[in-house]
Amino acid sequence: MAVEAKKPLLILGGGLIGLSIAHELAQEGRKVEVLSRRRSEAAGFVAAGMLAPHAEGLKNTLLELGQLSLKRIPTWVKKIEANSGMNCGLRQCGIVVPFLSATERDTYPTASFGEKLNRIQLEKEIPGIAPNWNSGLLFKEDGQIDNRRQLMRALEKACVELGVHFQEGIEVIKLLKNNQEFQGVQIKNAEGIIQDLISQEAILCSGAWSKKILQELPIFPIKGQMLSIQGPKDTLKRIIFGPGTYLVPREDGLIVVGATSEKNAGFTEGLTPFGQKELQQGINNLLPSASQWPHMERWWGFRPCTPDEMPIIGKSSLKGLWLATGHYRNGVLFASITAELLTKCIQRSSLNETEHQLLLAFNLNRFKSTGSILKNS
Repeated sequence: MAVEAKKPLLILGGGLIGLSIAHELAQEGRKVEVLSRRRSEAAGFVAAGMLAPHAEGLKNTLLELGQLSLKRIPTWVKKIEANSGMNCGLRQCGIVVPFLSATERDTYPTASFGEKLNRIQLEKEIPGIAPNWNSGLLFKEDGQIDNRRQLMRALEKACVELGVHFQEGIEVIKLLKNNQEFQGVQIKNAEGIIQDLISQEAILCSGAWSKKILQELPIFPIKGQMLSIQGPKDTLKRIIFGPGTYLVPREDGLIVVGATSEKNAGFTEGLTPFGQKELQQGINNLLPSASQWPHMERWWGFRPCTPDEMPIIGKSSLKGLWLATGHYRNGVLFASITAELLTKCIQRSSLNETEHQLLLAFNLNRFKSTGSILKNS
């Protein structure tokens, strides 16, 4: 029994969700090994980093998950910063959602959580906003974290400091199982060598690529292109969350502009003229003056989406294999709560009623129709 306990828990995926869970488990004293194909392609490196359960207009259980995570994020970040010695770039800067009319504003799903703005107030919050926006909602509790430049690096460092082991350039070929029990993974490393890694427990958090490892997962990629522009420092203090486009200002004046939503692109890599034009039009429609600011970077990524656009968190049909994927647009927001919930499950810590209900709501079983979806091939 003691020998089995020494085998590391495997994290299949080195993105934000995987690193967050690895960090949480390592703090609990667990031996953890992260297997990653190419961490730089993870959504955590390409997302804008908005913490926006209210600005996104989330509803029902998804809103509840987002609000719980938002409350936990400051403490979560402090732990990462303490373990890494690095700053994560967390800012409760507030987010403004502009609307063409007061009626449109007042019927927004999360309107009751925001401060109503008329045109004059909107201009005060967002100087230079395009004249067609007549009202808005200010969500002061929402904010951002600089995931691309700070959070991901801090998490990696924090994990290393806590003894997490990393294997990069690893392709998981298949899961090893016996009588519906997880027993490890067969991998191919960067040198092309195929080998088996034996373990009794793992977490599948490979984002948009999760289905390639476990076919029963209804996960598919939605490509997003982004760019950044350099504005004067403090010119834009709030995030602008417009329809189809958002502008996320960092402390140094860099503004992240996102994001296209390309449902039929699959895993096609690269930028497209159409996508870049869409982003530029979004800037013009929201903040015309920003159209003249210099462009800094352009990039793309793949969001992991499910049919109901909600994450999959909890047990799989294999004993010992846990799931944390399908976070779609809100991986940064949901990272802390996902890590906490799964760590409690794996460590067999007690769950309160809210946590129990959330795990039921986001379990893979919700996609069962005739009972066949969970049957392993």
